[in-house]
Amino acid sequence: MLLMKGSDTPSSEITERKLYLDRRRFLELGAAAVFGVAGSAAAAPLADVVKGKVILDESPTPLEAVTTYNNFYEFGTDKDDPARLAPKTFTPLKPWTVAVEGECARPATLDYLDLIRPNRLEERIYRMRCVEAWSMVIPWVGVPLGEVLKRFEPTSRAKFVEFTTLADPVRMPGVKSRVLEWPYVEGLRIDEAMHPLTLLAVGLYGEELPPQNGAPIRLVVPWKYGFKSAKSIVRIRFVEQAPRSSWMKSAPREYGFYSNVNPKVDHPRWSQGTERRIGEFRRRPTLMFNGYAEQVAALYSGMDLAKDF
Repeated sequence: MLLMKGSDTPSSEITERKLYLDRRRFLELGAAAVFGVAGSAAAAPLADVVKGKVILDESPTPLEAVTTYNNFYEFGTDKDDPARLAPKTFTPLKPWTVAVEGECARPATLDYLDLIRPNRLEERIYRMRCVEAWSMVIPWVGVPLGEVLKRFEPTSRAKFVEFTTLADPVRMPGVKSRVLEWPYVEGLRIDEAMHPLTLLAVGLYGEELPPQNGAPIRLVVPWKYGFKSAKSIVRIRFVEQAPRSSWMKSAPREYGFYSNVNPKVDHPRWSQGTERRIGEFRRRPTLMFNGYAEQVAALYSGMDLAKDF
């Protein structure tokens, strides 16, 4: 079980009771229905269904804020565009398939549920930090990405992992704009992708991912700025060279490949030294690696984090 610095208080004691019960129901019934958990396990306590939890000594951001204040340019550039437009225009196709290909021995195209099926759902309460200097604390539900990727047996040539998301101009009106090159592409170094903190999320706050949060499956990399956590993924590729992400193509001076949360490296147009937690008025100091330095700093040993931003 992964525990971060802070309290080991059960999530039921730091979350509004109604939301906790909703989350428990999702994890119990969802694990049984989707992942084939035996009937006895479906009625088991939350701790018996969830394999591991990351608990912070911080209260989660209210669900309403998490689902109404979003960056998802496929639905528009204003923070309220995704919540306003996505539920009206975007219902994830079922089956939703994800192609896993490239430098691996066992490429395949699978329904997203089959992609994660061999693993138990986990709940991870993570800090999430946006490049625009706002942040949230979100209870994600998902599976470690590394456990998923191992199934496809990446070869020694697989140095990076590239993620491509859906670009559907009919259901995603923002794709008609030229604000970015579509489809949206992101990437991780393979050791970052395999790190146990990196998550493939299928839910939040005990519910299935809503459209505005990246339904039905998205990436969550909590020590990096939020744009690295690609939403509505349709393809995962093992590659030898670092992928050139959508934001790197759009503004290379502003967005680097690594995009680690770093209070010492400012965005060209604003400081990254402080952040505003959604729901709070006072700004707070930005934490190195978003507070996960103890877990991930070794990944970047010897690197110049100002140059390799």
